[in-house]
Amino acid sequence: MESIILIKGRVKFPITLDPGVWIFDDRKLDLDEFFASGGKQAKNELEEYTKSASKHWDREITEGAIFPPTLKTEKKYEKEKVLTGTFGIELRPFLTNAIPLEEAGHFIIETKDESLRFSLEDAFGFILGFSKDGKPLKEDGPIYVYFKDGSNYTDPIKNVQGFYVE
Repeated sequence: MESIILIKGRVKFPITLDPGVWIFDDRKLDLDEFFASGGKQAKNELEEYTKSASKHWDREITEGAIFPPTLKTEKKYEKEKVLTGTFGIELRPFLTNAIPLEEAGHFIIETKDESLRFSLEDAFGFILGFSKDGKPLKEDGPIYVYFKDGSNYTDPIKNVQGFYVE
């Protein structure tokens, strides 16, 4: 139960976050790639889907509906990446679903040792790290908070226990 994080306070709907399931979420980001690209999401989802569907269609036309060795290799690579990668997910969709009340203006990160206060606007840009080198963040986790600009990439906010919208 210690890996569950709550978004509570001046929100219409309190949200419960379970970082243990984010590894299966399509919205996860490879943090090394994300921050290497300057904190910009390297792909447009519609564009990526279109390219993927187009590539699959071309493959079926030229090679038939069987899975060629290259596709098997790609799947193996993706599986290996999940087992060794460092991943995070944007806080934005979770905070949006919580629906902060109009009078809310601040976002507090409650850690083991202190409470850190940020503007609510800044919080929409936070990235929640949940995996380092393919392993969950058990010792000083369950999540790390990174700023979208990557300024704290080497020293993220650790020991996060909850979020409070004020």
